[in-house]
Amino acid sequence: MTLTARRSFLKQTAALAGAFSVNSLFHQAHAADFGAASRPVRDLAPAEVAQNEDYWSVIQRSYSVNPDIINLNNGGVSPAPIVVQEAVERYNQLSNEGPSYYMWQILDQGREPLREKLANLAGAKPGEIAIDRNSTEALNTIIYGLPLKAGDEVIGTKQDYPNMIQAYRQRAERDGIVYKQISFDFPIEDDDVIVRAYEQAITPKTRLIHVTHMVNWVGQTTPVRKIADMAHSHNIEVLCDGAHSFGLIDFKVTDLHCDYFGTSLHKFLSAPIGTGMMWISEDKIEKVWPLTCNSTPHAADIRKFETLGTRSFPLEQGIGEAINFHQGIGPARKQQRIFYLKNYWSTRVQSIAKVKLHTSLRPEYSCAIGGVSVDGMTPQQLAGALFDKYKIHTVGIVWENISCVRVTPHVYTTLPDLDKLVRAIGELSQA
Repeated sequence: MTLTARRSFLKQTAALAGAFSVNSLFHQAHAADFGAASRPVRDLAPAEVAQNEDYWSVIQRSYSVNPDIINLNNGGVSPAPIVVQEAVERYNQLSNEGPSYYMWQILDQGREPLREKLANLAGAKPGEIAIDRNSTEALNTIIYGLPLKAGDEVIGTKQDYPNMIQAYRQRAERDGIVYKQISFDFPIEDDDVIVRAYEQAITPKTRLIHVTHMVNWVGQTTPVRKIADMAHSHNIEVLCDGAHSFGLIDFKVTDLHCDYFGTSLHKFLSAPIGTGMMWISEDKIEKVWPLTCNSTPHAADIRKFETLGTRSFPLEQGIGEAINFHQGIGPARKQQRIFYLKNYWSTRVQSIAKVKLHTSLRPEYSCAIGGVSVDGMTPQQLAGALFDKYKIHTVGIVWENISCVRVTPHVYTTLPDLDKLVRAIGELSQA
């Protein structure tokens, strides 16, 4: 990159411009194609656009996925669009021209504009948003940082993510808190059943409820707002694990009425791998200890949680282009498309003998992730056969009372990919 080009690039990207700003890499790469694809569907509702294959073919071409496998494990980590990859590569090239200068004095200055973009996407104040590396880091920061003492109770579930469960267990061992787990048999299509289960577990010593917005094993969407309102009526705080919901469901974090929220940005937002976000209600920041050292650990400044030392500035700054890509599609359209893809394959296999679905087909209770099993096959056997015989990548799940294969499409997934999945499940069920 020449000196002139480098200065131009920095000038263009420093403000992390909006999706269709001429200063964004997204605009340079996709504005014309996305604009042309959107014109024929601009008057259609998101659910109608979800079924327009001409429109989504443009989105699909924006990814560089391997044509030799069908990746249906986007619930673990999603690929970034090409424009996001290119942004990271350009930031990385710049960093290596003089790391201590370009990282600390140039790229580091992009964190505040990025914080503003994330806050806008989350419906929050910039001063409530911390940028980190994944959901585990975000949620563990809060779990370890809350001033809980011996005897204080936390309510979670057996279906929560293991890294959060282990964090509470370590606090129980170290500090004497009481960690209680309730259990659910998913799918559940009744909010009251879920809310009531949490409420019945409350005692006078309960201080925190941990709730997973979208259960990673089977994709159950939980009524976080109703749980939070119930918890607050008992003077109990709520921590929400939004690892799989942010960038997928069209919502604002503040809509959930929770007190704390953590997410990974490398899932459905398709940001660079190893990026995450933490949100803490501004009135709660001061009391939460940072996970890593800080000179002012009791400050009400969200930035105290970002004392991570040397980290990847190219990955961090690539988040901005992922947000541009996400907004270029539109959150409502994206949610409806991925829900359509999930129901496309799941409705076609539900009538096959020996096949069982483990996820609701209703939009209130699911979106991208679907669980499926075949009688006579373990999840590992089914996942293995799908890959070995059909080159379809999924993941076998065996956790507590859940035993299935998790299937998770994304916006780049094609209908022929899912047709092949349906055919494969049908053939395997007859073997």
